Amino acid sequence: MPKFFIGTAGWSYKDWVPAFYPKQQSGGFDWLQFYSHYFNCVEVNSTYYSYLSPRVVESWIRKVIDSEDFTFTVKLHQDFTHKKNFDEKKIKAVNYNLDILSKAERLGGLLIQFPYSFPFSDVTADYVRRLSEIFQSYNLFFEVRHASWQNEQAMELFKKLNLTFCTIDQPQIGKSIPFEPVITNDKAYIRFHGRNVEAWMKSIHSYGKEQSYEEQSERYKYLYSPGELVEIQQKIKEVQGKVKEVYVIMNNHPQGDAVANTFELIHLLEEKIKVDMPATIVKAFPRLQTIFEGNGKSMTLI
Repeated sequence: MPKFFIGTAGWSYKDWVPAFYPKQQSGGFDWLQFYSHYFNCVEVNSTYYSYLSPRVVESWIRKVIDSEDFTFTVKLHQDFTHKKNFDEKKIKAVNYNLDILSKAERLGGLLIQFPYSFPFSDVTADYVRRLSEIFQSYNLFFEVRHASWQNEQAMELFKKLNLTFCTIDQPQIGKSIPFEPVITNDKAYIRFHGRNVEAWMKSIHSYGKEQSYEEQSERYKYLYSPGELVEIQQKIKEVQGKVKEVYVIMNNHPQGDAVANTFELIHLLEEKIKVDMPATIVKAFPRLQTIFEGNGKSMTLI
């Protein structure tokens, strides 16, 4: 069995209160510390929008100190993937924070996510090669969303550069890449964006327009059904024997859907163990009752 790292894309969501985070919080309550009590991995997505202060990254490490195997994966800034406008200063800013996590043995790797408008070609393949050279010191997880990348030439490129080809689940629109696990090295990185086709289509038409948080998040509003999760488990099971580590990241975050589905996948992927979770999430998602284990652990929050 490989090592599973199962968590969500981000942890700082106000609409996870009170389903996951308690409604009544004391002055010392911290969301990341609470989160790390239940999950062993989180994908940091704030780094896609801004270059964070090293002090912020150092604070993360302190907050998860009681969670021995807790791991961060970090999403690369959009300057590198969408705007393609970066310099040495920006490279150093990214590397500095990654090194902090790496030295603390808390870094799983760097997620490099490209948009649908990044199809496979000699030019885009060269760009992947360029970024892989810049960040060669880390485990690299490349996410592409256009189906043109599923070809032998692209797979050979990923294998040659020792890059992890991300598997993603998203609405099948146009030439979106299908949900089919592909293994290119000793790791698997699997991201779930939900299957809200209608909202996804609406977001495409609204691209570039000013939107509220709720409008931006609508396309990720999707709760995977128990049947869909079993199908996902089977897909992962088909490839898990080929890798040493499997990262499973739920990005269907609105209203805590990602939290509920993450607990369910932990149950399915970790040989159907009962799962420790707060009673509030069971109340919000009653179907979790069948896998619930409330062990009554107390937490000392910084």
